[in-house]
Amino acid sequence: MTVTTEAVSRPPWSRLGARTGRGRTGGKPAPWAWAAPAILLLLTIHYLAIAAGAWYAFTDWSGASPRASFIGLANFRHILQDHTARTALTNTLELTVCFVVAVNVLGLLLALGTRRTLKTRNLIRSLFFAPAVLSPLAVSYIWQFIFDYNGPLNFILRMAGMGSQQRAWLGSPSWALWTVLVVLVWQFAGLAMIFYLAGLQSIPDELEEASAVDGATPFYHFRRVTLPLLAPALTVSFTFTLLLGLRIFDQIIALTGGGPVNATETLATQVYKQTWVYGRFGYGAALALVLSLLVAILAFAQLAVLRLRERGG
Repeated sequence: MTVTTEAVSRPPWSRLGARTGRGRTGGKPAPWAWAAPAILLLLTIHYLAIAAGAWYAFTDWSGASPRASFIGLANFRHILQDHTARTALTNTLELTVCFVVAVNVLGLLLALGTRRTLKTRNLIRSLFFAPAVLSPLAVSYIWQFIFDYNGPLNFILRMAGMGSQQRAWLGSPSWALWTVLVVLVWQFAGLAMIFYLAGLQSIPDELEEASAVDGATPFYHFRRVTLPLLAPALTVSFTFTLLLGLRIFDQIIALTGGGPVNATETLATQVYKQTWVYGRFGYGAALALVLSLLVAILAFAQLAVLRLRERGG
């Protein structure tokens, strides 16, 4: 009877796993068993909390009383009648649409500009990406100083002979929301740039060389070759920035606090104020549920459209 070297070198438990079909790589029950505690913890802490919050949206709970009375859809009817809530919804949609478009256009331009033509492109990429990793509150306080009436922006306007254009940027109901948008675009354009750089690196150089040999202009090459192949990166970037824009909170609280005259109120700031400032936990939960549904609907709709575009539909 001969014993092969492989049989001798393999430990007994590996041979047992091979006989039972539950080896280290072939057994499926073990990974699920290991993941079960984490999944249970996620369901308990995250989704159970969401379900509880959704239930409070149909009550008049104040956050302090031991009991919460069920009032049905009264909170949601009040949202439709509340001018502040409607303004917050409008501001949320306007800010999100402008944010998603501006960040992705600027991020794509930065990615194309720093792709390979500059020797210092790695340093420039790092400088553009740096704001994305900074604290939103720190960034907001810096820009609050810049937008102050006696701040650098108005000083530059005075020195350039444009003193008539000076204004309290964060104190003007007409300009406050757009100054917030400037801060958001400045902070997150570098993040979109990283998404598009990753997509550009996956495009073979041979395609660019072939289109150049065929005499294609840079714009034609971008429209017919680069942009279609960037479809996965577009999907990731647009979806991520949409979710980010709908949930913007820190920058608004630090820059304007939702003012002036509710000009920068969003659903996220209203959830915070109604819940923690005014003690209307039931109404705040209703606003949070509306925001969650809005995020889910828009995110899935945009994702479906972009996925269809990826497949050439």
